[in-house]
Amino acid sequence: MNYNQLTSDQKLKIKNIAELKAAGYEPKSIKQELRDNLIQRLRKKEEVFSGIWGYEETVIPDIERAILSMHHINLLGLRGQAKTRIARLMVNLLDEYIPVVKGSELNDDPLQPLSRFAKDLVAEHGDHTPVEWLHRNERYTEKLATPDVSVADLIGDADPIKAATLKLPYSDERVIHFGLIPRSHRGIFVINELPDLQARIQVSLFNILQEGDIQIRGFKIRLPLDIQFVFTANPEDYTNRGSIVTPLKDRIDSQIITHYPKNSEIGKRITKQEAVVKKGQDSLVKMHEIMADLIEQVAIEARSSEYVDAKSGVSARLTISAYENLLSAAERRALVNGEKQTLVRIGDLWGVVPAITGKVELVYEGEQEGPQIVAQNLIGKAIRTLFLNYFPDPEKTKKQKSNGSNPYRSITDWFGEGNTIDLMNDMSNQEYRTSLLGVKGLRELVKERHSGLDESEQLFMMEFALHGLAEYSQISKNGLTAGLQFKDLLSSMFSGSNFGKDDFDDDDEDYGGKKRKY
Repeated sequence: MNYNQLTSDQKLKIKNIAELKAAGYEPKSIKQELRDNLIQRLRKKEEVFSGIWGYEETVIPDIERAILSMHHINLLGLRGQAKTRIARLMVNLLDEYIPVVKGSELNDDPLQPLSRFAKDLVAEHGDHTPVEWLHRNERYTEKLATPDVSVADLIGDADPIKAATLKLPYSDERVIHFGLIPRSHRGIFVINELPDLQARIQVSLFNILQEGDIQIRGFKIRLPLDIQFVFTANPEDYTNRGSIVTPLKDRIDSQIITHYPKNSEIGKRITKQEAVVKKGQDSLVKMHEIMADLIEQVAIEARSSEYVDAKSGVSARLTISAYENLLSAAERRALVNGEKQTLVRIGDLWGVVPAITGKVELVYEGEQEGPQIVAQNLIGKAIRTLFLNYFPDPEKTKKQKSNGSNPYRSITDWFGEGNTIDLMNDMSNQEYRTSLLGVKGLRELVKERHSGLDESEQLFMMEFALHGLAEYSQISKNGLTAGLQFKDLLSSMFSGSNFGKDDFDDDDEDYGGKKRKY
């Protein structure tokens, strides 16, 4: 009988060692198991790490090479780079079920018993030793490294209660209470944020990684544990919390560097996959693709901003939370106005500020509202960057005098005549439409550049054009208590307004050479 050809149902019917031997079972290390199953997946061209985007040509091939090499792995990268997700997906490369000695604490292989309990049971019952089956999901153990983690937690310690209950001396190994690592025998053990583990605890892992055994106090015990270790860590200079001790790093066979998405398209795919659209939101709220692009662009701007700590990184959780907040901002507005459907607006982006402020670390905080101002300006920079994908560059058309060559002239002239427009956060769809249609030349600009749009999309592009013109200092954008006001740039200067924009660019002439300090 070929054990490898048995179905899961057939395996589960095997109840003792005799039946296991008859089925042709042979012990296999977990690293060999991972390697064999990966080889099968690769030959069949099956996806190994589903739902992981942007790593197809970088991280995933490195991980597959490490598994084929039967290596322990360290995933090194900034926060929000799917390190833990990758480790959890490795479970899918395990066999669905493996046999263990029934009642064993350490998942003992029936043909290679490890613990004292299993050895005694096999010695007593021989081929009639009972066998049970362990599912692959039960072979994954994850531990977050914190300063209070002890050697007893990971490795084990003598248990005085067990000694008293069993009436055994402390010299008997049966009084040992095994920690997480021995209990992960024949499984995957993950330690998240390895640098946070105290140095003396990291030292306790040396023997496990190199020789595969453990040492517990004064016990003369050697357990050749069979474990696939996966560690995750931020770069050592990420924080002052700690680092990986050099001898431990030397014992980790493969260190794989993760990274953020290389472009916004990959970022959007990740965000839409992870963001939770609540029940009812999908029918009540519609979103233009530009809004998804803007969310990703905010993260891109943050990662390159001199005001955001690059060592800390900008997690993918920022875009996921921002996406969810954006939908909720539009949903709230529709509920307040009793509307059955609404389209996400550019103005709704200010509702995602709370999702940004908690996920970016500033180089220095400055005033109390520093994070909020930085978040607002990151949104502004995202609008400024994407605006050129849909409309002509305002800076190139700024000096063109005739209306025919400058597509924005009629709009800026309308504001120059003293007109203003207020776009409040909770405006109804009808109020929103009336306000935008009142701006001379705005609808004509959108129709000329983007024909074939329905009315809601036209209104969206009209608002986008206003925000873009404000970011390029063609008009002024000022914050109101619950919305924004667009007006002429010169009138804002004379009234002492900040004209709705606190840009950080050194070369922005509209600020008279002044820069906001933090």
